[in-house]
Amino acid sequence: MKDKIRVMLIDDHPLFRKGVGQIISDDEHFEVVGEAASGQEGLDLALTLLPDMVLIDLHMKGMDGLETLRRFKATDLKARFIILTVSNAEDDLLEALRAGADGYLLKDMEPEELTSDLLKASFGVTVLQDSLTEILKNALLSPVTKTNITDVSLTARETEILECLAEGLNNKTIANKLGISDTTVKVHIKNLLRKLNLTSRLEAAVWSHRQKAQP
Repeated sequence: MKDKIRVMLIDDHPLFRKGVGQIISDDEHFEVVGEAASGQEGLDLALTLLPDMVLIDLHMKGMDGLETLRRFKATDLKARFIILTVSNAEDDLLEALRAGADGYLLKDMEPEELTSDLLKASFGVTVLQDSLTEILKNALLSPVTKTNITDVSLTARETEILECLAEGLNNKTIANKLGISDTTVKVHIKNLLRKLNLTSRLEAAVWSHRQKAQP
């Protein structure tokens, strides 16, 4: 079997860390390599341990999960970042995705579902608990931009990358799929967001789906 997926947990509840850590460790695909009780501790530890995946609680004392996620995204750590929380609030979900989360899961999910979703996330898929899809559906129905497909001129490559964003793929997966570098993907995303007058890859995905839904 290939090397296990190295997971780190950031949560300020020790009992929860212990329980989730045991669930993940019991799965043959994963190995828990570290735990942290705060966002700052998690940042420091992760940059030493270099995990493949980091699970982050949303509401923690001190630095919250969103700020922790934003700071992780500003580092060079090549990991998948999954929010694992009790909050099913629309604002929390959308803010987490805008901040670059690779998944948003709820703490009340079944253990088998958790490990299954984490395995999907390890392959570059953005994972979202089924019960939260209605929230994203509502976001799709709300206007995120006045830009229409006829108002913009995307290059063929930008159009390909927009399709990948709509599929929930991350930069590394997009780069591998299209045979280009991560840096080139970032440049194309920056350009298409500017052309579409959007601020995040989530909004770009929503925009793409809304355009397809139009008659």
